[in-house]
Amino acid sequence: MIYRLILFLILNFGSIGLGSLMAGKGPRSEWYAGINKAPWTPPGWVFGASWTVIMICFSIYLAYLWPVVENKKLLIGMLILHYILNLAWNPVFFYYHQLLAGLFIISALTLVIAFFMFFYWPEVTYKSLLVAPYFIWLLIATSLNAYSLIKN
Repeated sequence: MIYRLILFLILNFGSIGLGSLMAGKGPRSEWYAGINKAPWTPPGWVFGASWTVIMICFSIYLAYLWPVVENKKLLIGMLILHYILNLAWNPVFFYYHQLLAGLFIISALTLVIAFFMFFYWPEVTYKSLLVAPYFIWLLIATSLNAYSLIKN
C-alpha cells in the first residue's frame, strides 16, 4: 500500500507541478490580472492549499483502488486521460489564453473525475468519497472558467 501511495503522490504532484511550469506566469500574469473574474474567485492561496489536499486524497484513493480493479487497461487509460487533461488546462488557459478550449478541457476533466468517483464505487465503496474534493473543486473551477469566457 505504501509503495502505491508514494507512486501516486509522485505522479499526481508531478503532473500539477509540470502543468504549473507549462502555464508560464499563470495566475500571476498580467493577462490574468486584467481579465474579468467571477465574484466567487477564491484568493490565490486557496488554490495551492486545495490542490495539496485534493492530490493527497486522490493518491490515497488510487492506492486503494489499484489492487482491487480487474480491468487495469481501463484504469490506466482513464489515468492517462486524467493526466493529459490536467496537464493541458494550465497552458491552454493561462499561457495561450484560450478560454473556450480551457472550458472544454476542464469540463472533460470533471467528467473523468466523476467517472472515477462513481464507476469504481463497487470496488472501493466509501473510499470513493476521497475523490469528492477533486470533483467539487473542478465544478468550482469550471464555473470560474465559464465566467471568464462569458465576461471577457
